[in-house]
Amino acid sequence: MKLNAGFTGASFFDAPKVIRAVTKTEHRVLSRFGAIVRRRARSSIRKRKANSKPGEPPSSHTGFLKQGIMFGFDTARRSVVVGPRRFRGGIADVLEYGGGSRLMDEVEIINEGGGRDSKGRFLKETKRRTGRKVRRRIAARPFMGPAFQDALPELPAMWRNSIR
Repeated sequence: MKLNAGFTGASFFDAPKVIRAVTKTEHRVLSRFGAIVRRRARSSIRKRKANSKPGEPPSSHTGFLKQGIMFGFDTARRSVVVGPRRFRGGIADVLEYGGGSRLMDEVEIINEGGGRDSKGRFLKETKRRTGRKVRRRIAARPFMGPAFQDALPELPAMWRNSIR
């Protein structure tokens, strides 16, 4: 009795070919997932002058935080890394989880009487930076965690029928 009639082992299951297909698909699916998380995190950050309330995503005053969110596929770990780039002593970590920060300059407010300066501008109050760093406690304003949790239900659908 012949069980494998016409079977030539290489055509049915070619291990290197399958591994390449899985690796290529893994890169594509996880990169797409990283892009979705990045887009959701960026869209949650509003550009405005006012500070956000604790528990809400942070406000973007300059645009550095919003534009600094990136993603990349890590081939060594076969995973995707999504998050803000490091700048100014890890302020993004402080915004995400809360904590102390020494990034704030102490500001001295000098109240001056009415009137105008030499250029004709009104003089109501003047702010002057003293140059001393002040430690401030910042409440958590998560933006990456909620973006990840929001995109996570879409991941199984991205994997479905993706390996060819």
